[in-house]
Order: sequence, then structure tokens, then C-alpha cells
Amino acid sequence: MDFDYSPKTQALQARLQQFMEAHIYPAEPAYAAEIEANTQAGKRWTPLQTIETLKVQARAAGLWNLFLPVDSAAVAGYAGAGLTNQEYAPLAETMGRVPWCSEVFNCSAPDTGNMETIARYGSEAAKARWLKPLLEGEIRSAFAMTEPDVASSDATNIATRIERQGDDYRINGRKWWISGAGDPRCAVYIVMGQTDPDAPRHAQQSMVLVPTDTPGIRVLRPLSVMGYDDAPHGHMEISFENVRVPASNILLGEGRGFEIAQGRLGPGRIHHCMRLIGLAERALELMCKRASSRIAFGKPIAAQGVTQERIAEARCKIDMARLLTLKAAWLMDVAGNKVAKNEIAMIKVVAPSMACQVIDWAMQAHGGAGMGEDFPLAYAYTAARTLRFADGPDEVHRNAIAKAELGKYAIAPK
Repeated sequence: MDFDYSPKTQALQARLQQFMEAHIYPAEPAYAAEIEANTQAGKRWTPLQTIETLKVQARAAGLWNLFLPVDSAAVAGYAGAGLTNQEYAPLAETMGRVPWCSEVFNCSAPDTGNMETIARYGSEAAKARWLKPLLEGEIRSAFAMTEPDVASSDATNIATRIERQGDDYRINGRKWWISGAGDPRCAVYIVMGQTDPDAPRHAQQSMVLVPTDTPGIRVLRPLSVMGYDDAPHGHMEISFENVRVPASNILLGEGRGFEIAQGRLGPGRIHHCMRLIGLAERALELMCKRASSRIAFGKPIAAQGVTQERIAEARCKIDMARLLTLKAAWLMDVAGNKVAKNEIAMIKVVAPSMACQVIDWAMQAHGGAGMGEDFPLAYAYTAARTLRFADGPDEVHRNAIAKAELGKYAIAPK
């Protein structure tokens, strides 16, 4: 394993860091002010001009669709950076330092996962209708999998029905925590549901493309995350009542939903971890600056033993998580997502917990200010804490890791 960044990645990394310094960090006050202005005007669910302006600049700088992997880079003539997972890792980490800025580079969830899904499993017609405008940043999308009435951490529990009726599929069910569905530009959902309840357990589910303006779809409410509604992105609860779409909207075929989910969620999980490492790095940076500048009991907070211990622990935890992320990314590149599933599960457990701890320490170093909006730490904590649920809760990943470990020492039957 060689974790040195390729010359191509190093060049992109330098350009991206320069863009962050020149455009993203200076725009943070404007972003916050626009959110506040939209709130006061009753326009919470309005795309932000701050981001739209930055998108134009990012695209002009050649920092667009950096996520698009090698095996999808030339799909239907739409090219991204063509990076491997390992090459993309430090770029995602840099973008992760500011939770909202991945959208500036058209590298934000859930669009990235949806684009890869359509690129790999969609028809040519679906690629032309949905993939092209997504890659161009003209529309947004959502992934409708999680449901309120079942334990969705086990994807085979998904109960929404997708029934074939002639040349159409009819969809009935309720979904929630559908990230991105609050954005008025959201034009398509990828919906997972049950097409054959009598099929083998992992062949009951399918995925279908559903335009958001299809009759029968109702956005019931936005769900807040520890007090934040994340507008205009949002996490919505949605009902599907006799929603009909053409049978050609099915992805890959009936019974392939679980297979698609595994293919989609692997890269999605590691992208979250990459961004979390950047978020934790920024929290550590803010912690060190604050601790060095504040005097308490006659000396800088940085001189306190407990603060030094936390800074040292944070440095260790971040670097350990980064190395595990790079190992998982490398294994995905050389052996495939299925072979790397254990490493993906491990980093999905490690990175969110690490980020939560580091951000928590940074908040403590900031005193009361760490709980407010003058610093990005409180919101960063909610983002990190949420990712202990998103794309599978800790417990599911730990169970998978444990089973793989126990399997190494299983006694063969005589």
C-alpha cells in the first residue's frame, strides 16, 4: 500500500485549497447572512445565491464533478476528474472542512451517489434525462430508502410497494429522512421498495426513478436535526400514494435493489468519512487557535494540561482515521467494493465517532461560544453525530465487523 498522493491529486489538492482560501472561507459570513435573511423573509427553502455564485467560480477553475470515478468518467460523454477513491480522498477531506461547500463543486450527497447509481445502472434514456442535468448542476436529487415504520438499517425490511401494472409501476409507501428533498430544484427521487414479497429475502427489493412532480407524491414535513432544518437542502418525510411511473424507470431490473444499494452506499459511506476527517481537522485548528489566545486563571488555555492532552489525542485520532480511510479507499480501488466491505464498515464506525469527540473537545475549548453560532462547531457536531446513523447505524456496521472477525476462527464442521 502506497498512500502517497499521486501528482494529479497533489495538483488538484493545491488548486482546491487555494480556492477554499480565496473563496469558500471568506464566503462563510455571507452564507450565514443569506440563511438568516431567507428565514426572516419566510423563504427558508430557497436556493442560496452565495452557493450559486461560487459554483460558477468553481467550474471556471476546473474544480467540478471531482467525485466522478474512473469507471463512470466517460459515461454518456460526461467526464469528471476520473479519480480513484484513494485519489479523491484528500479532496473530499478538504471540502469537508466547511459542511455546505461540497455543493459548490457538485460533489455533495445525495447527488454524488445518485449520479453514480444512474451512471452504472440506468438506461441510456435515464442518463440523458437525469444524469446530464445532475452533472451540469442544473437539478438536485434525493434517495428515498429509509422508512418510519420499519427498521430500515436492514434494507430487506423496506415495505414500500412497487407493483407492476401493465406498462407502469405503482408505488405506495412512506419515506423519511430523505435528504435533499426540500430543495425546490430536486427533480428526481431514486425510490427503493418491494416488488416481490415472495422472492428470496435479498431479491424482494427494487429501485425505480420517480420524477418529483409525479401525481401522488406529498412532502409531509421537514425533519430537524438537533434543532437544524438544514434548509434549503432539508430532510423530508414523504408519502407515495398510487404514484405511477413507466416500467422503463426501473434500475437494472426487478429484485436488484439490494444489490444496487450495496453498490451505491459503499462509496457514499467512505465519502462521508473523508469529509468528516476534514471537519475534524478544522475543529482541531479552531481549538488550537482559541486555546492559544484565551487566558484563564493567569495563563493561556493551551497551557492547561487537560487541553494539551485533548489536542494530542485529537491529532492521534484524526490521523488514525485518515489512514484507515485511505486503506479502505485503496482496497476499493484494487479489489472492489465487495472485498473492501469490512474496511468500509470499520471506517464508517470510526470516523463519525472520532469527529464527534474532536469537535466536542473543540467546543469545550471555546467555552460558551462553542455552543453558539459565532463559530461553526455546534453545527459541525450535529453533522458528525448524524453520520452515526446515515448509511447504516454504528451497531449494524459493528455487527458486520464482528461476524467477519468471528468467521476467521470458526470451527469447521467435522
